[in-house]
Amino acid sequence: MKTTITKRLFAIIIPVLAFVGCSDDFLEQTNPNQISTETFWKDNKDLEQGLIGTYKGFANANNINLVGELARTDLAWASGYQRPNNTNEYYLQIFNDASSVPNNKWSANYTTIFRANQVIEAAAKIGETYTTEKEKEEGLIILAQARFIRGYIYFNLYNTFNKGAVPIFDFVPVKESEFYQPIASAEEVKKFYMEDLKFASENLPVSWEDKEKGRVTAGAAVAVMGQSYLYEGDYETASTYFKSVIDDYGYSLTPNIGSNFTTMDEFNEESILEVGYSLDFKNELGAWDGRDVANPAYVRQFTGGDGTWRGAIPANWLILKYRDEPLDFSDSRNKVVDEEGNESFRKFSLRTSWSVALVDDEDMGYYLREKTGQGSIFNVRMTAFWRKHTNWDITRSEEELSPGKVRSGVNERLIRLAEIYLQYAECQIKLGNVDEALVYINRVRRRSGVQLLGLNGTGEFPANDHDNKSYDAQSLMEHLMYTELPLELSAEGDGNRNIDLRRWGVKAERFKELAQRRYTADHYTLLDEEGKEVTRWASILKELPAGDPDIDENWNEFQEAANNYNDDLHAYWPLPNSEIISNPQLND
Repeated sequence: MKTTITKRLFAIIIPVLAFVGCSDDFLEQTNPNQISTETFWKDNKDLEQGLIGTYKGFANANNINLVGELARTDLAWASGYQRPNNTNEYYLQIFNDASSVPNNKWSANYTTIFRANQVIEAAAKIGETYTTEKEKEEGLIILAQARFIRGYIYFNLYNTFNKGAVPIFDFVPVKESEFYQPIASAEEVKKFYMEDLKFASENLPVSWEDKEKGRVTAGAAVAVMGQSYLYEGDYETASTYFKSVIDDYGYSLTPNIGSNFTTMDEFNEESILEVGYSLDFKNELGAWDGRDVANPAYVRQFTGGDGTWRGAIPANWLILKYRDEPLDFSDSRNKVVDEEGNESFRKFSLRTSWSVALVDDEDMGYYLREKTGQGSIFNVRMTAFWRKHTNWDITRSEEELSPGKVRSGVNERLIRLAEIYLQYAECQIKLGNVDEALVYINRVRRRSGVQLLGLNGTGEFPANDHDNKSYDAQSLMEHLMYTELPLELSAEGDGNRNIDLRRWGVKAERFKELAQRRYTADHYTLLDEEGKEVTRWASILKELPAGDPDIDENWNEFQEAANNYNDDLHAYWPLPNSEIISNPQLND
């Protein structure tokens, strides 16, 4: 732990030393120019400065490491190469305790915890000096924010590392021995972070004024507690928390799903927990500096724009789900009118067009080109790219937006209301309330103009198009697992797809099933910006019939994952070797 923290430690307390001599008397004197823990923390202004440092730690993209989390699930084909070549250890399920993602994630998590603990300890000391109710209230809200951040980070450690058993730090280590803490049991870790979240839920505001938007809220704390109960299979308790989030905190779905994916409409009415980033005043930072801007690797990994790595591509089954999503033809948003006044329907759903870039999507532009296929070269089986986390709506290329740096100001949405709707729906399915679950799934679908589930003329929106199917608990749960959750939330959140596959007990089976599917891709011809006809080779994905298809150019996915995945080794990240090597007390 000492090695991990000291390498990444954000220096809230900065000693300024002056060399004035080397006598024995001098060595025993207190340097008046040195800011110490005792002299820095004096009032709430100092607490606020410490809290800013905590938020900066919280904004480190390695706290989640979304690209690495995606790569180990069924949602992504992850490699810097083009299909079908792949050497990504997370996609192949061959990672271990020396792999970079768990080591970087662990380091970022504990650095953020260290910063939060500095504020929490200082708040206890400064609290004894308060003389007014205003001081007490301000100090309490600062403390609640620090405890939320610490609780949320431990929530993620619990759900992603070593089956939940990790070291607990509820203090700021000073002596060398204090940096070495043993593993606490999963039960102890859960109790610890739930106490933080409960405190936060009781003392944080419901919302913040415009200039303070992005700070954590009571609703976010309640949402995370609900997710904790859901992940443990306590559907009744989780349902109570989720219903409170839905009813009591003023959240609502944005009219346009795209408001949740770009720099447009950030911190909107649907946002529950969101990490704010900006490109403003950051020219002094290096090309790969993640401070205050979205991790530059994100934009490179997700975008299909020219000159990028394309390291996190939607998996083939997910691409086909997006391509085949049925429209609600009663929704006027699905009607388009061409230049000659001819009316037709959108080719793809709004959810599809805002989530992924498909070469033949002629109703949505891409990197300021009129047609998606003009904005990127989709050749050689690269048949879709995530639009999320990229700046396709405001620039012709990521390089043009931030020359030499390829960075982004797109916020990272960790929890939004649509996710809570769908998790509440899961609880209702498990509790036998299928009709109630359909209400919340259909609210999410209707927002994007997608055909609703259930019999025609039923439900909350009887006039909208339905698929006219009767759902029971099993069929609706399968839809939620393999259609609704991935289509609504792919490439978002805090690694919850891996958590979902693990808690459902289907991850190994899922890889084996997907490995059997085979695909090919058709060519697509379009006019470029100059009106010249161009071909995007092998750019429209198709799934081939089961069996041994008589087509030379076919491929599949997840074969290695199906062979290599082992629940004991890969369901959680292992304790990183940086911690194992540096912490002699780890297993005491």
